[in-house]
Amino acid sequence: MALVLLCEGSARAQESLEALQKRAAAGNADAQTALGKRYRNGEGVRQDLEQAAHWFHLAAAQGNAEAEDNLGFLYDYGGGLPIDHQEAARWYRKAADQGSADAALNLAWLYDSGQGFPVDRAEAVRWYRTAAEKGSGDAAFDLGVMYENAQGVSQDYGEAARWYRKAADQDMHIAQLSLGRLYARGHGVSLDLAEAARWYRKAADLGLASAQYQLSLAYTSGQGVPSDPVAAYQWMDLATFRANGSNREKYATARDALAAHMTSVQLGEAKHRADEWKSAWKQH
Repeated sequence: MALVLLCEGSARAQESLEALQKRAAAGNADAQTALGKRYRNGEGVRQDLEQAAHWFHLAAAQGNAEAEDNLGFLYDYGGGLPIDHQEAARWYRKAADQGSADAALNLAWLYDSGQGFPVDRAEAVRWYRTAAEKGSGDAAFDLGVMYENAQGVSQDYGEAARWYRKAADQDMHIAQLSLGRLYARGHGVSLDLAEAARWYRKAADLGLASAQYQLSLAYTSGQGVPSDPVAAYQWMDLATFRANGSNREKYATARDALAAHMTSVQLGEAKHRADEWKSAWKQH
């Protein structure tokens, strides 16, 4: 029975692909875009980036914004097309001018990194703002970074906090950490160590090692949360678990230093909590 169902499902998928190919061949831009994505991702067909580029080109020539953005991405990263950042920017701009937040963000990244032309932070800010105002969490975070570090705009911690919060509210852990740091320093927001710890905890729960480290420090010193050696060790151990390279060594050293001042009961409880978190994370 399972084999029959599998075959029937495959047949339906094949029919869907054939229908899509027919509509694309007939000139339907949405179908051409969808078919391009199939070839790009290898969904129901053998992955073929040149075919993806072909269909994206046809749809983009008809003004399909999604195809324009996807075509720009292939030029940007060399998938099925030679890398050409100028051409990537041209297609990103066409899509962004039609309201594509993804394309605006991609264009901002080109200006921010100077790929294909000189770095232009002010232009990067303009496109980050365009994408952020359309709801892009990535763009909101990047715009916050620009305001915090005075890149392309005058330094404004209040604006940095505002944009970090928009990204943090979309569960972007790096934005949650950044917002927590602003509360810890009183930059652009009232100094509030409890609020800082709250944002650290949100990012820590999402597995960000640097946030787990900051949360451990808060529990160690009792800043914004009650002093708690068990929680401090737990989060430092988790930071070590999630980190890479030199940060892992740094966090492991800090964790071992905490253990030296704990009782065996405290250490056992801390390790138990950390192991429970790790187990849940692996199942996530």
